[in-house]
Amino acid sequence: MSEPYDDEPQGLPCVLSEEVTSLLLDKALPLDVFGSIMAATVVINETRGEVPGSTASAKWPEQRRMPLGADGSLGIAEYVIVADADPPHIVLTRIQLY
Repeated sequence: MSEPYDDEPQGLPCVLSEEVTSLLLDKALPLDVFGSIMAATVVINETRGEVPGSTASAKWPEQRRMPLGADGSLGIAEYVIVADADPPHIVLTRIQLY
């Protein structure tokens, strides 16, 4: 039996910085914020960091920012695309909550 043909590129793993990990482990973190952060990691992975609506830094194009929650109502997620690493991955570096 042959493998199914899949011409879609695979996503890039999205790993969490220590700061983001600590935030997610905080029991006082509201569930909607937790869910939005988890949803952001999925979108970052699936789009290989090219999230619709994200912005890139002019000086460091690997660094991106994306809104959290509906229309960015919860805050901003910052991440870095590390495409030259072996293996390539993305680091969710910081969450700025409103």
